[in-house]
Amino acid sequence: METNTYTRPLGRSDIQVSALGFGCWAIGGEWWWVDGQPLGWGKVDDDESVRAIHRALDLGVTFFDTADAYGTGHSERVLGRALGKRRADVVVATKWGNLFDEATRTAHGHDDSPAHARRALTASLDRLGTDYVDLYQLHLSDADPERAAQLRDVCEEFVREGLIRAYAWSTDDPDRAAVFAEGPHCTAVQHRLNILQDAPELLALCAESDLASINRSPLAMGLLTGRHSAGRALETGDIRNAPPAWLPGFTADAGADPEWLGRVEALREILTSDGRTLAQGALSWIWARSPHTVPIPGFRSVAQAEENAGALAKGPLTGDQMAEVDRILGR
Repeated sequence: METNTYTRPLGRSDIQVSALGFGCWAIGGEWWWVDGQPLGWGKVDDDESVRAIHRALDLGVTFFDTADAYGTGHSERVLGRALGKRRADVVVATKWGNLFDEATRTAHGHDDSPAHARRALTASLDRLGTDYVDLYQLHLSDADPERAAQLRDVCEEFVREGLIRAYAWSTDDPDRAAVFAEGPHCTAVQHRLNILQDAPELLALCAESDLASINRSPLAMGLLTGRHSAGRALETGDIRNAPPAWLPGFTADAGADPEWLGRVEALREILTSDGRTLAQGALSWIWARSPHTVPIPGFRSVAQAEENAGALAKGPLTGDQMAEVDRILGR
């Protein structure tokens, strides 16, 4: 398989990334909230995760997004192991703000203090096996804006110390994202964006402030892969089998929501045009939506890495195709 390794700047920084990043939530494996709520995507094979990362690198993907909490540290460890001597060839993003216990694989709270930010960064650097993080992101989407302003200033200290190159906030609130955007080395906002869940206000902020729009859930938690059906439960360790309120599209113990599947089916013909798979079409919609976007689909296998990276060769949807999507969705 051949791909274009077309790149784009990471916002207003001098950092260049592949237009497609890979999200490393799933490769963290199973982990839970203290009350038993699953927070991972089910069991994983670490060796396969490493092979998938290597394949992604070979196909031109240079941006990898993880978080300290994913798998309670396991995702960072697997990513660090996979990158090894190729660390300088990639852009690594991670996040902080959640509290967890690696021994029990449980998350148990949050900490928005400046002191914790430094502790968390030190721990992430150790797990990743690196002495700097390219993009450090606040993982508390609804943190208090005044406290976040303090954390923004702490991130500026980290930049001066050479521990990070840039920073961002992972939030779906444009007003909160704008607080971080006031910092000189804020270069992005990470937010949900997919063909079923648009984010016009956040995209407008990215355009106005010259920020990268890093797009989590670009495949709607897997619905836009076409591999899910109603009435079919997922693994008990998969967050989608017991979805929290912020995760629409799935129903407890019953698989995908039929209403959401109907929307996906209505889009199938347009998204699979020009030889794309359904997932590739969904990624192509995001690139056409804004020149600032960098979708970060998850992966757990070499096959998924190859399919997602294959979207690079297809490029964005055309203006006519985008108009047809809006017509189908009635927007």
